[in-house]
Amino acid sequence: MGTTATPAFNADTLRRGVEGHTAADLLSLYADDAQVRIVDRNTQPSKPRVLHGRDEIGALFNDIYNRDMTHKVDQCIIQGDHAAYSQSCQYADGTRVLAESMITLRNGKIAEEVLIQAWDE
Repeated sequence: MGTTATPAFNADTLRRGVEGHTAADLLSLYADDAQVRIVDRNTQPSKPRVLHGRDEIGALFNDIYNRDMTHKVDQCIIQGDHAAYSQSCQYADGTRVLAESMITLRNGKIAEEVLIQAWDE
């Protein structure tokens, strides 16, 4: 049986992490042994990109937050030890990205995330 989300994780904390300007803000929401599975045009469902642990996840976040782009949480729903949220991003050149995530929480931290994303082409 899963654990219930603690006050350490809520929609406001998620919004601050995603919409913040550093990878550290968002990475602080993840458990040390978290796993993120990413599905997109390049890493399709049969062969998703899977990141294990805060080091791998942090490297991705550092890359993303070093880009000239904005991030916005559009919606977030939290129920027990699960949450889902949608995020819209925009690069300085106008290119848009839409991402949907389903996450599992453990002790108030993100333990697992499935992220599906699409870009303008």
